Amino acid sequence: MTIVVNLDVMLARRKMRSKELAERIGITEQNVSLLKSGKVKGIRFDTLERICAVLDCQPGDILEYRLELS
Repeated sequence: MTIVVNLDVMLARRKMRSKELAERIGITEQNVSLLKSGKVKGIRFDTLERICAVLDCQPGDILEYRLELS
């Protein structure tokens, strides 16, 4: 199983840069970059909540579950 992070897609839809999102939600641009690349093991609910508020979306718009077939 894989969790795919679609943050880059939502940023593009909202015509927003990572730097602006980082400033508005109070995390570093580097952490936004790590989120976008999927190189994180987890995300705090309060961070996810702030991202959703700024991007006017639902958590499911950002996080997607994909079943990997062997």
